[in-house]
Amino acid sequence: MPIYKRGKNYWVDISAPDGARIRRSAGTEDKKKAQQYHDKIKHELWDITKLEKKPDHAFEDIILLAMKDAEDQALYETKKGYAKYWLSVFKGRSVSSVKGDEIARMMPTHSLHKSRKPLANGTVNRYRAFIVRALSLAFKHGWIEHRPYVPSLREPKVRVRWIRKWQARELIDGLSTDIMRRIVSFALLTGARRGEILSLTWENVDIENRNAVVTAENAKSGRARALPLNDEAVSILRECEKTCDFVFSVNGEKLSDIDRKDFEQATTRANLTDFRFHDLRHTWASWHVQNGTPLMMLKEMGGWETLEMVKKYAHLSAEHLNKFVGSVTFLAQENEIEALRNRKNAANY
Repeated sequence: MPIYKRGKNYWVDISAPDGARIRRSAGTEDKKKAQQYHDKIKHELWDITKLEKKPDHAFEDIILLAMKDAEDQALYETKKGYAKYWLSVFKGRSVSSVKGDEIARMMPTHSLHKSRKPLANGTVNRYRAFIVRALSLAFKHGWIEHRPYVPSLREPKVRVRWIRKWQARELIDGLSTDIMRRIVSFALLTGARRGEILSLTWENVDIENRNAVVTAENAKSGRARALPLNDEAVSILRECEKTCDFVFSVNGEKLSDIDRKDFEQATTRANLTDFRFHDLRHTWASWHVQNGTPLMMLKEMGGWETLEMVKKYAHLSAEHLNKFVGSVTFLAQENEIEALRNRKNAANY
């Protein structure tokens, strides 16, 4: 039966000219509309088979591509939210009918939660990045002729907040629990992100070879990386109890988050304003640059995807410029300049 009812909606059952069978919901309770949908699909299948036209995929298909692409990434759950939003906007549409200007107009402006808070430009750009990635995958698969252009919003300059070593010491001294002192110290010594620290297991720690591994599922980039350990980082790990699979645990239980109240109180005691936990990573990177660590090496150590992400720390070190500053001088040659001036004056007479 080419059209039949399942639940409230009608479904279509079509045999393509090449023998393929397609069953899908027409998305309507109206039999006439379902018939029109059936005829449209059958016509398109004939065009594809006989006239060798490219199939027009549904928008849902590219969302599936994007989610499959993100399967091993740490932000997979977040991207589910992006997928849900774009499906609410374009579900049921063909990919080729979705244009760049329409995507730009439909960008979310407020949180999808009950709070309905306005979204920062950076957050909106992440929704954009998701659908642009989906369209790029569709283009690579040959489903569309070109990827639509979707402009991004201007974001504020990258914030780099870091503290000096004596301030870090005061911050750690101001924490009230041993576990928080260990976590903050480990962040400052390795540059690891909060999620990477809390998900670190003993299985991925090799104290003898002074190395730990941030696994792909816990890395922001979705790629595993080595986490080199210096003497102080190793000392921190030796202090941790092995009562749980996870390195930083309390009473044998994995921590789901840091003690944010303790951290905020410690920043107040240390007179640190506008300082967040992630700024410990900025601080680690800043210390490295100030001590001459090459940016490319820092990129690998910190797990940044591009060198551009690391260049925000470059201004903290002028060491690579020092060998060039002697190229332009004139005060040291004062006598030579005076002699040259005198010769020119004599020549004029």
